[in-house]
Amino acid sequence: MSFNETFSIIMPAHNAEATIEYSINSVLNQTDQDFQLIIVNDASTDNTQKIIDRYNDERIIKLVNKVNLGVAETRNRALNIATGRYIAFLDSDDVWRRNKLERQRREFNNGHLLVCSAYCIMDNDGTVNDKKIFFKENIEYKDMLKSNFIANLTGCYDSQMLGKFYQKKIGHEDYVMWLDILSVAKVAYCIPECLAVYRIANHSVSSNKIRAMHWQFNIYRQYLKMNIAKAVYYFIHYAINALKKR
Repeated sequence: MSFNETFSIIMPAHNAEATIEYSINSVLNQTDQDFQLIIVNDASTDNTQKIIDRYNDERIIKLVNKVNLGVAETRNRALNIATGRYIAFLDSDDVWRRNKLERQRREFNNGHLLVCSAYCIMDNDGTVNDKKIFFKENIEYKDMLKSNFIANLTGCYDSQMLGKFYQKKIGHEDYVMWLDILSVAKVAYCIPECLAVYRIANHSVSSNKIRAMHWQFNIYRQYLKMNIAKAVYYFIHYAINALKKR
């Protein structure tokens, strides 16, 4: 497969009529305009598709799932047809700052293979908290074992150098994907600027802390095959870091 220098942006959407317009516009308003946006409507039952259909930009590719596949399979469907060199993700309720892609391209040009950034939090009513969520500039695999320091809406990787990474149907599917990418890339460069805004929604999967903790421990034990002592060690770090992010 031949690659160009384009960003391929993957956006799954399910019943996102209240927010998807903001997400799409945050992509279209980027200072770096070399991108393709692949939107996959995951069998929405509201007006999500009507909103998507308002956009006639040739850079937008629109797909529709006939049945609800879930976020991992929906992202993978988009990834299958992505032709850009740089793979990025944006959910249909989050937004990017205008210079997000421009700043990441600069770091790719500096030789980085995996680039993320700090991000800010938005309440469900649209209020943005100025607190910046940021760990450190150079994130290694051992760091990621202690917490998900690569937020999915900020991460972007060079698929020409690393290949494509598909998400597994597992709790914390994005975290597992970034772990897999980091095991190859060795280090992620995190831009210490808030280049994206993550929306906290009452219905969001991430808001269910007990289930998230169960998923995390399952990743340590079942996916990474850690023994119980090692899994508990990293889980304690995960819990502490989760409290720090609040």
